[in-house]
Amino acid sequence: MDELDRNIVGLLGADARMSVATLARRLKVARSTIQARLERLETTGIIAGYTIKLGEAAREGRLRATILVTIEPRSQGAILARLKSIPEVERVHTTSGRFDLLLQVAAPNATQLDRVLDEIGVLSGVRSSESLIHLSTRFDRAI
Repeated sequence: MDELDRNIVGLLGADARMSVATLARRLKVARSTIQARLERLETTGIIAGYTIKLGEAAREGRLRATILVTIEPRSQGAILARLKSIPEVERVHTTSGRFDLLLQVAAPNATQLDRVLDEIGVLSGVRSSESLIHLSTRFDRAI
């Protein structure tokens, strides 16, 4: 990726609906150049898709939490398969350090979140978990 590619990705990260013509105008290059770059970025997997980023208004009414999980050796595959079936689990990351997995979870209320935490805690292969309930988002740079 060169500077033009990074600028294209940056602009699309802020507004995925930006047209090719607008991108070309803002970056002062031909539309055909932007189109060719987009095709290459998509083909190489740098751009995996186009989406929207929900704002705080859409997240209201949802209790969010990060769950740090320690698992038994060789149980990751089975645990991941089970976590995929829990709709409140939005993301799962593997980590280094004292925890093996970092889960991002969202539930409509404390009762549902408590149910999900219990469901995760009793999964075969889960040694322990620690929950961090999100109170507010101060800023979000994620693309």
